[in-house]
Amino acid sequence: MSTDHFADDPRTHLERMLAGDLYIADDPEITRRQRQAMRLTTRYQAAYVENPAEARRILAELLACAGEDIDVRPPLHVDYGSNISIGARTFVNYNLTALDVARITIGEDCQIGPGVQLLTPTHPVEPQPRRDKLEAALPITIGDNVWLGGGAIVCPGVSIGDNAVIGAGAVVTKDIPADVVAVGNPARPVRTL
Repeated sequence: MSTDHFADDPRTHLERMLAGDLYIADDPEITRRQRQAMRLTTRYQAAYVENPAEARRILAELLACAGEDIDVRPPLHVDYGSNISIGARTFVNYNLTALDVARITIGEDCQIGPGVQLLTPTHPVEPQPRRDKLEAALPITIGDNVWLGGGAIVCPGVSIGDNAVIGAGAVVTKDIPADVVAVGNPARPVRTL
């Protein structure tokens, strides 16, 4: 039997989501925003090769901030796009999945390898709230001049410091300081730069 977790909360699920609180993703505005992001990413992929100026315009419409001289190779998968900022001169290789229920900030001069996943959503560990479809999210922050190796996964709430290198396939579950190389699952610093 499902519990009304929001009986005393007059906010919409979108308002709860944007506040970083538990919500259920059945809000019509959430669905509208997700579909708009899908439309824009589809148009972006089509324009990337044939019309770079149009692709840049679409990317600027999709993202909260698209810094100068960024290169984001499609396909690109996002929940909303509007919660993602990418700093100037950053290169994003093929197949980035950036689930931006919460804010994702990528600094300047970063290198993002192919197949990287930036995952802000969280779900309750307890079975019943998860069965009731509750979710939330925690922001991800990636500093300047960071290199995320191919297939790296960055989990909710993680910050990665400036100049850090994250090895291919690493799973980043906790904050990584600046100026280190971190590898493994879970990712751990193995060298100072």
